[in-house]
Amino acid sequence: MERTLVLIKPDAVLRGIVGEIIQRFERVGMKIAAIKMIQAEENILRKHYYKDEAWMKEKGELYKKKLNLPAETDPIPVGQNIVDGLIQDMQFSPIIAIVLEGHNAVHTVKRLTGPTNIDEATPGTIRGDFSHDTFSLANKSNRPNITIIHATDNPAESQQEIDFWFSPDEIHSYSKPEEKVHYRIQK
Repeated sequence: MERTLVLIKPDAVLRGIVGEIIQRFERVGMKIAAIKMIQAEENILRKHYYKDEAWMKEKGELYKKKLNLPAETDPIPVGQNIVDGLIQDMQFSPIIAIVLEGHNAVHTVKRLTGPTNIDEATPGTIRGDFSHDTFSLANKSNRPNITIIHATDNPAESQQEIDFWFSPDEIHSYSKPEEKVHYRIQK
């Protein structure tokens, strides 16, 4: 069994689509091990969205091109602006933090969520069905792209992200009857 973190972002909370998003995870056999609604604190968001200088530089260079900024613009502050925007946007309203558990949970949740770039998110994914935002509109509106949801990128980050949002006593272990179907062993 693997655990992963999902954050349902303010835009989804305010639109009232939380139940439908959670239902998609449960339908494929993911089990909720922890769930809570919180107003995200900046210090937790800074830890969650921590990016090193290499990331800042890489993303800053990409955004310099997208925004047609002068070549001499330092990409690191541009990258930092991306992170700062995400942190600010995550404080727009409460969020729903969830720990999901199941076989191959990280990959399964990422597959259901769809790519961060909404233009690449196909119908049937959470982002493909619930977001129509684009990087272009987000840039014109001076805000992050509305991506509905955060899902852990890889198993190595999973426990680290869960630890930012949940204490061990908030995470529960239990069995669901359908686990006998999902995880049956042939004799």
